Amino acid sequence: MPRNVKLIKIRQAAEMLGVNPETLRRWDKTGKLKAVIISNRGDRRYKKEDIKRFLKKLVGR
Repeated sequence: MPRNVKLIKIRQAAEMLGVNPETLRRWDKTGKLKAVIISNRGDRRYKKEDIKRFLKKLVGR
């Protein structure tokens, strides 16, 4: 992954989208909004650009 890609924690992404972190975990499992797994433990991070794009898609409905 390029170094200039900004990753944010699941809590931050959830706040930006106005949802619970569990919702983001479900969306990742179903492919609605994919996360980047950064550790063996399964910690998720989200690309800030993906969050912005997802928000635009929601607003456009």
